[in-house]
Amino acid sequence: MPRSVTILGATGSVGRSTLDLIGRNRDLYRVVALTAHKDVAGLAAAARDVGAERAIIADESLLPALREALAGSGVETAGGAQAVLEAAGAGADWTMAAIVGSAGLAPTMEALRNGGTVALANKESLVSAGALMTEAAKAGGACLLPVDSEHNAIFQCFDRARPHAVSRLILTASGGPFRTWTLDEMRRATPAQAVAHPNWAMGAKISIDSATLMNKGLELIEAYHLFPLEPDAFEIVVHPQSVVHSLVEYVDGSVLAQLGAPDMRIPIAYALAWPERMETPCERLDLVRIARLDFEAPDLERFPALGLAMAALREGGAKPAILNAANEIAVAAFLEGSIAFLDIASIARETLQCCDLPAPASIAEVLEADREARRAAETIRRRFTI
Repeated sequence: MPRSVTILGATGSVGRSTLDLIGRNRDLYRVVALTAHKDVAGLAAAARDVGAERAIIADESLLPALREALAGSGVETAGGAQAVLEAAGAGADWTMAAIVGSAGLAPTMEALRNGGTVALANKESLVSAGALMTEAAKAGGACLLPVDSEHNAIFQCFDRARPHAVSRLILTASGGPFRTWTLDEMRRATPAQAVAHPNWAMGAKISIDSATLMNKGLELIEAYHLFPLEPDAFEIVVHPQSVVHSLVEYVDGSVLAQLGAPDMRIPIAYALAWPERMETPCERLDLVRIARLDFEAPDLERFPALGLAMAALREGGAKPAILNAANEIAVAAFLEGSIAFLDIASIARETLQCCDLPAPASIAEVLEADREARRAAETIRRRFTI
């Protein structure tokens, strides 16, 4: 029987890559539901292309437009946050959780509660509510598969039957577009320069996070919740070629690494076909052409966001959720041109310092911490306005 699939966030870069793979293997998958926030045209086109049973637009005001776009297609339509939750909890065999931002928390939790396999591409789920998410996965009998290239690489190399044999996990970072820039140069960086990632094709927000190295800090927090090791067992190294995606060191000194072209369809395909593997159209690795693999330590003076994430992981509680919320406010302000690039980390730091919130015990409390942190970050951001 074809595996039933739901894609939460079908029109983003991860959603589109997932749809590309499904489109190449139509007999293996039955698309139950696709969701999007506002992209009616993209959602309707995707639903028609893969023969989705349902299409859900989170912005309910756009439901009439979606209905018109899918008229005569036989695709059922719905709109609103509750409809997205219902799609997440409908019991698909495999769910891609790729809704960006805090909006993805509740749908991801709903998918985990209902069991099945959940491929996780929503960073906020584990950064802001890691313990709650992993507990929900255990309680619901869900299989949680990481889709981020770094965590997926660790998953492929990690001996889950003998975690005690693992001594260190090493996540690689490309260093982003400003890896060799000085602080003075970064002070003058524009949004266009910051989103121009040298290796990966990503959305604007995650590209900015890569430029600040905040992305790697958030991934460090995610890795802590995905793999049973202490915080000091995780390490970040800068690897500008983006060929080695992560490494796992064992107690005997052996180090296993997963290598591949910088194409998100590779980790998505691993999660989509797991525990099997599937063919992809991705570029094959040519080590002779690449010729060299370079590694260097991250510079925490030029990229303080990584240090903020490390500190938030050590402190725990609500700090990771506060960091994530403050970063989203700051990145949005930088993209609109109202603050400078280096102000992103400064706003996040000040928000962490002024927000003293208890550890959240539910998704509702996570969302409340998120709202409180956003309010504080927005107030702080105004002082940095250019």
